[in-house]
Amino acid sequence: MGHMGYTATGEPSNAELLWGEPVTPDQLAAAEYGYERCGPAERLLWERLSVFEGAFGRDAVREVCASGMLPSEKIQAVLDRLAPLALLPVDDLFDGEDGAPRYWMPHPMRAVGARRLTGRGDRWAVVLHHRRWCVKLARRAADWWQSGRQIDARDLALRELPDLAAAMDPTTAPLSSSAEADTAVEITVSLWFLWVACGRVAEGRTRLRHALSLHAGPQPARALWLAAFLELESGRPEDADPLLVQAWAAAVRDGDDRCLALLSHLRGSITLYQGRTRAAAGEFRDALSQMGEHPDFGPTREMCWAGLALTLSRTDPEAAQEALDQLLLDTAGRRAWAGRDLWADAWAHHARAELLAWDGERERAAEHARRALLGHLTLGSAVGAACAAELLAQIRIVSGRPTSGAHLLGAVDLFRSSVFDTSYRPANYCAIARERSETALRALLDDLELCRAYEEGARLGLFALAGEA
Repeated sequence: MGHMGYTATGEPSNAELLWGEPVTPDQLAAAEYGYERCGPAERLLWERLSVFEGAFGRDAVREVCASGMLPSEKIQAVLDRLAPLALLPVDDLFDGEDGAPRYWMPHPMRAVGARRLTGRGDRWAVVLHHRRWCVKLARRAADWWQSGRQIDARDLALRELPDLAAAMDPTTAPLSSSAEADTAVEITVSLWFLWVACGRVAEGRTRLRHALSLHAGPQPARALWLAAFLELESGRPEDADPLLVQAWAAAVRDGDDRCLALLSHLRGSITLYQGRTRAAAGEFRDALSQMGEHPDFGPTREMCWAGLALTLSRTDPEAAQEALDQLLLDTAGRRAWAGRDLWADAWAHHARAELLAWDGERERAAEHARRALLGHLTLGSAVGAACAAELLAQIRIVSGRPTSGAHLLGAVDLFRSSVFDTSYRPANYCAIARERSETALRALLDDLELCRAYEEGARLGLFALAGEA
């Protein structure tokens, strides 16, 4: 009897690499056998399901696969017959989602379906249905974010990211790259919160630049706004400025008043990053004056108030407190139709920590800084988490707890080195907190216990320290 050969990585030498995974001829043959045993309707659905990159539910199957000889009303019954033969059940539901079953098609089955779908000549039509479904999916996630279901919005976007990523790549479009660039840009912009507020800045920047490079005609104002925001979050405010100018011109051209408010908020964020607090305060106030009561896209009014409070927290504490009070009023009104804005909450906690530290209420300040840290970590915001951790370290050090401060600085340094590239420069207000911490510790550098605490903090990490700090 012959022996199967293996590669240096332990894979069968006769395996074919499909979607990044090795698939052997025996596996493909078994999948072909299963396909041949199916009836015409099951075969057709098998083929169409091959366009999904990740797991899918029944509603997705109905939207993407129903047409022609497979009408919508028959999808459920056909899927129930096909599932035991070609699909694996997946348990990836998140809190609050109904218990409808979800499935994943193993790669051998998918390869058989994809080849048959292409041979039938139907692949491009089904891929287009899949892209339209991805547009709806991204819009739904964006609506959830605006309505206060922010954790659900993030979880939905992350779970469906394999399929969304395929639709965000115009080069895989059925007809031409330019034909689907609009779709790719729309999906990328709809997922703005995933890139900006949930810590996937580099990915969002790459995907948006790629989609815009293939976009024919005038670039959408909101896409340019997002491009500028991602440059800022990458620590490159100077690269955001020309994009802001282009976005403003595009918003005026398109009559997009909502985008003009977004640009005012972003200008406030940029000038705050640079330490120009007076200009930043003016921009945040302009954004609030232009923004509707319940904006349907982008940062909320609460985020503007939080930004204004953060801007004023070190120069005009009384005005900063007034901004936080107004944030609470806006939040109370928002609750009538939506949940809390967790992103704004995290930055509001940061501003409150600054104000309380100013007043000498260090324990309360530390608690708000810890809440800010937990809020940013929960959402996935690396920028916010690093900033909150360094503020908390500063408060701990001046409160006579240098060991706790050294723990946090060790953790945040490791966090920064693993998340940001070497060119990243933190915002002015973050750099000041770090500088104060380092100044306070400098006189204690010879203390071996603090050096060990710094190293231990790096081992423990921010998630562990946020729960106990």
